[in-house]
Amino acid sequence: METVKLSRIVMKWTPELYPSLKQAELDSQIVLANGMDALEYNDALEIIQYSISEHQKDAPLH
Repeated sequence: METVKLSRIVMKWTPELYPSLKQAELDSQIVLANGMDALEYNDALEIIQYSISEHQKDAPLH
């Protein structure tokens, strides 16, 4: 088991998304059951999408 920041996952798999994410999203702690070495691209995308949606859930609507 390994805990990493979302920013580490983003930089490994989708660095082009890094500038568009908020710092709070990037600082999110993610627990990976099998660590970064076992993480695959599709799993990384799912984690990134879920993290973004979790942060947007609490955002006020304008």
